[in-house]
Amino acid sequence: MNMQDMFGKMMEMQEKMNAAQDELADKTVTAEAGGGMVKVTANGAQEITGIEIDPEAVDPDDLELLEDLVIAGVNKALEDASDMAQEEMKDSMGGMLPQGMDLSQLGL
Repeated sequence: MNMQDMFGKMMEMQEKMNAAQDELADKTVTAEAGGGMVKVTANGAQEITGIEIDPEAVDPDDLELLEDLVIAGVNKALEDASDMAQEEMKDSMGGMLPQGMDLSQLGL
């Protein structure tokens, strides 16, 4: 493969990665904590886009429990969003990466 072909492949890969990242911002995952008492939604860009709290989860005498549920929900939503993003990027890059290369090596 000559340099021009390699550069063309790199440009094509960059365009596909940019398109996949744009699409990820529109995709969401929702995670629950406390049996659904706290629901956290995150997008594929790993941004929190929503939090729903069941009124029954709010106990003024035990705010620490609510705080723990929110933290657990946020962490789970971000983990799920990261997993979704990696899978989407892997699918969109199919066949373009050198064999054995893991997207996590690129920070994706």
